[in-house]
Amino acid sequence: METNYETIVIGGGVVGSGIAYHLSEQYKEGVLVLDKKYPMSGTSGSTQAWVWVHNKTPSWYAEFNMYSAELYPYLSKKIGDVEYKRTGGLSPFFNESDREKAQKLAESYRKIGIKIKVLSREEVLEKEPYMNPEVAGATYSSIDGNVNPFRLIDMYMRAAKRNGVRYSAYNKVTEIKKQDGKYLVFSDKGAFECKNLILAGGTWSREIGDMLGVKIPVNQLRGQILVSEPLKPFLNFTISGLRQANNGEVLMGYSMEEAGFNRATTLDVIQETANMAVRYVPGLRKAKIVRAFSGIRAMPEDGFPILGEVPGFENLYVAATHSGVTLSPLIGTLITELIIDGETSIPIDRYSLSRFG
Repeated sequence: METNYETIVIGGGVVGSGIAYHLSEQYKEGVLVLDKKYPMSGTSGSTQAWVWVHNKTPSWYAEFNMYSAELYPYLSKKIGDVEYKRTGGLSPFFNESDREKAQKLAESYRKIGIKIKVLSREEVLEKEPYMNPEVAGATYSSIDGNVNPFRLIDMYMRAAKRNGVRYSAYNKVTEIKKQDGKYLVFSDKGAFECKNLILAGGTWSREIGDMLGVKIPVNQLRGQILVSEPLKPFLNFTISGLRQANNGEVLMGYSMEEAGFNRATTLDVIQETANMAVRYVPGLRKAKIVRAFSGIRAMPEDGFPILGEVPGFENLYVAATHSGVTLSPLIGTLITELIIDGETSIPIDRYSLSRFG
């Protein structure tokens, strides 16, 4: 394998692969992606994979997610079918007292062009007949949906490789040095040199940043998900907490725990998740659960993406975020613009690493 590249991306998950693909559209060679295991073996392969906009606050962050969701139909046309479904999203509430809060959310979104409806109980049941009849209402957005994360990353990789991007899997980065204006990246499979270095290591961002003395304040949050047996299609929407996949399986889960890199599943969270799912959709009580899995999510300390140039380091970029599936098309576009043009079409100053001081 060559050792000199124009750009190296550390991290082959949905964010890193998205950047590599978008970058490869602009120049056809000189990009290497290093992954400590294999893309899809980490966070990006253990997610519900919602493409989700509404419920995210404040509204400027929801707007950022909206821009990315809007790119999905175009992305599918470019890289192939990623099983993206814009189902619309429902976020139910079970107490009438929550309606005012939902209406305030809808009003704040309306100012930036995101249409959120606050549905009555009858309107929820009309849209999603299997929802618990005790539901009081729901917020609804037509832009929400979901995607097959395995197909998404696979298609990103295929398209990137067609454009000349090289991938090196099971190749953990062990050391990084800056020397003579270049970055030297040492790994299990040898040393590589590049002009541009992109840190997209997800949950490992903090450790990768430490190699250059850069503090990237990203923590780990464990999320546990239950999967039912394949069921006859019966859920129409992506619901905040569960969705039905193309093969009929229902994926259930909304947990967040501070457990470091521990990917175990635990009985207490599994029980809470099952109770949540049954409360939302009582018919799931009869479904057989065929497996449970967990994923470790990357979560910046303030909850918002860390994007852009690393202050004080020429040609060093970072892309670390939660909601990587939703945001990957936009992040790939923006990081590419930054490297090629030196500026982005959408301001990303508020997401700079410099905000952490």
